[in-house]
Amino acid sequence: MNDSPRAPLRVLIVDDHTVVRAGLRALLTGEPGFDVVGETGDGAEAVRLAARLRPDVVLMDLRLTLDTDPGDRLNGLDATRRIVAGTPGTRVVVLTSYSGQGDVLRAMEAGARGYILKAGPPEELFRAVRAAAAGGMGLAPEVAGHLAGPLADPGTVLSEREIQVVRLLARGGSNRSIAAALHLTEATVKTHLVRIYRKLGTENRASTVSEAVRRGLLELG
Repeated sequence: MNDSPRAPLRVLIVDDHTVVRAGLRALLTGEPGFDVVGETGDGAEAVRLAARLRPDVVLMDLRLTLDTDPGDRLNGLDATRRIVAGTPGTRVVVLTSYSGQGDVLRAMEAGARGYILKAGPPEELFRAVRAAAAGGMGLAPEVAGHLAGPLADPGTVLSEREIQVVRLLARGGSNRSIAAALHLTEATVKTHLVRIYRKLGTENRASTVSEAVRRGLLELG
């Protein structure tokens, strides 16, 4: 049995406000299990730093000030897309002041594994970073509500029960909480997840929620 301590999660902070970056660094370094490996306020620099530092998670602001050379400008969404495509193993969690459904959808489509609000409690930030690093989805409650509306496609290949499971996945539910909500065993929930992954062509919970959003199966509202 290996009792060696788990390595801290390596985090890159991307926000164009110096004070915000300082506050995030203080929060994360003051919480066990996190190591801030870099920070920047520039989207293009964020892509370069992610490729060089290989952090576990990038905390990404959506609206970065575009004060760099016009040929080197990237906003938070563009930077997210490039990091997701070019740095395998690094997850992006959006940290923003904006909770509009359009912003949420665009971030999910760009490949973000989390979406939390700057006004939220520190515990939400910690949970989202840990969930994303583990391959899950870290969502603020307000954001989960945007993704948990009725599944709208009557021709979907998912069964009614599978639809219920996807709704609960979008709310960040664990196998145990989904089982309790639907009065199922955890083994049955796992079976449903395997079938849902196969039908949607996904590999994990986060990509399943993203694919459901992309296909219009999760109605924002």
